[in-house]
Amino acid sequence: MRKDEPASVSAELAHRLRQDIAAEGGWWPFDRFMAAALYTPHLGYYAHGGVKFGALPEGGSDFITAPELSPLFGHTVAVQVAQVLDEAGLDEVVEFGAGTGALAQQLLEALGERCRRYTIVELSASLRQRQQQRLAAFGERVRWVDALPDVIEGVAVGNEVLDAMPVQLLHWDGAQWLERGVAVDEWRFTFADRPTDLRPPVDGPFLPGTVTEIHPQARAFITTLAERLQRGAAFFIDYGFPEAEYYHVQRHGGTLMCHRAHQADTDPLSDVGLKDITAHVDFTGIALAGQDAGLDVLGYTSQAHFLMNCGLAQRLADAGVRERALGQKLMQEHEMGELFKVIAFGRGLPEGFDPVGFTRGDRSHRL
Repeated sequence: MRKDEPASVSAELAHRLRQDIAAEGGWWPFDRFMAAALYTPHLGYYAHGGVKFGALPEGGSDFITAPELSPLFGHTVAVQVAQVLDEAGLDEVVEFGAGTGALAQQLLEALGERCRRYTIVELSASLRQRQQQRLAAFGERVRWVDALPDVIEGVAVGNEVLDAMPVQLLHWDGAQWLERGVAVDEWRFTFADRPTDLRPPVDGPFLPGTVTEIHPQARAFITTLAERLQRGAAFFIDYGFPEAEYYHVQRHGGTLMCHRAHQADTDPLSDVGLKDITAHVDFTGIALAGQDAGLDVLGYTSQAHFLMNCGLAQRLADAGVRERALGQKLMQEHEMGELFKVIAFGRGLPEGFDPVGFTRGDRSHRL
């Protein structure tokens, strides 16, 4: 995307959304607005050619993910992936939403011939093009699809995928629950609430004025994954909380957040299409969705514990000073180590399989 294009892209998307909202009664539920802002072909945040991932805003990026921060991330995660492939006799990895392709490159480098096929499920044409350029050296071992494979036998991975799935917003006014949606007021997007039968998964208590999220699309994704995962495991790494923390009375503002130029804000209605919109993951809901669909919950822990269990400490000891400093951010509590969690599901694995990433610090009992 050229430097003179962002404003026009945002204006075109906003104009289209205003027309569509007006044509459908003047109100959209927030999850529909979020989906359009992120995924409208050629105009949505993840669908146009703008830079998203990077270390510094000067390069046009909006945020950095763990694989871009340090290759030690993917090389360490590969220890867990390799264990599943080896013990289950499998040879395929499936990645959801591969971003720049950094994690794919790191896993392919570390896994070598263990991984004979690497499948990337990618909806964004612009991101797919960047991934293809980055991963060209791996040839036909890598393939791209735009939907979940009908059958998955291998290891599935998703880094910061669940947080980008559209959420529904709920508002407690002290007497009733309302669904928060988007309307148009003098050509500006504005929040508007309507009575609803939707509820958070817990009874509260909730303070009057509380706004929070529920995650039916993320849960539906896990259910669909469970239908396709015939044998193997799935690992999701993302920021979030278990249910009791997610819907704690003190978190009365919810978790909805936007990211642009390495700055965070809480206004998803402005600069539509030019910034990321995310919500933290309710890991209890994700675990229940997988369990209800027949998957085994293999473990749940912090990113720091997971990476330590997979040998990151030794990798840091052998690394140079700069790489060690960047790698530490993957584990430090005030960086990515505690906010990011790892949850894993499995099906058809050998009896007694014990995933190395959860040998210490497993928090499944908190879900």
